[in-house]
Amino acid sequence: MTKVIGVIGAGSCDRYIEEVSFKVGSEIAKNKAILVCGGLGGVMEAASKGAKSAGGITVGILPGFTPSEVNPYIDIPIVTGLSHGRNLIIVRTAQVLISIGGSYGTLSEIAFALKLNKPVIGLNTWDISTEIISARDPIDAVKRAMGLINEDR
Repeated sequence: MTKVIGVIGAGSCDRYIEEVSFKVGSEIAKNKAILVCGGLGGVMEAASKGAKSAGGITVGILPGFTPSEVNPYIDIPIVTGLSHGRNLIIVRTAQVLISIGGSYGTLSEIAFALKLNKPVIGLNTWDISTEIISARDPIDAVKRAMGLINEDR
């Protein structure tokens, strides 16, 4: 079974969150999982860049009506025209999600994931629930994500 890890986070971020996101993406690829994200900038672009740097496959679930908005590190852009509604598609597609930083869009993805019983691993993200699994660093986050993926997800 193909392993799919979602990376969620804001469309813009500071240098630290960018570095964390890049490392998470790289670790996802090194673990032979596919990275799915919102396909735009910030955390999504940094994680996708990290995955591509390690030979990984990336999927971007885009909010708009054209693939031209995709970041340059996405292999498979999926155009939805759903705006923030695309967040549910990201969550449904991923077997486990890693939340890095984030704003209200990220919060909605966390809420969808928890509602759908999808594991959420957090790095410098919303502290809203004991159901979010804390990670020490990018390597720990992906290690935990890989451990949570099973045939039923």
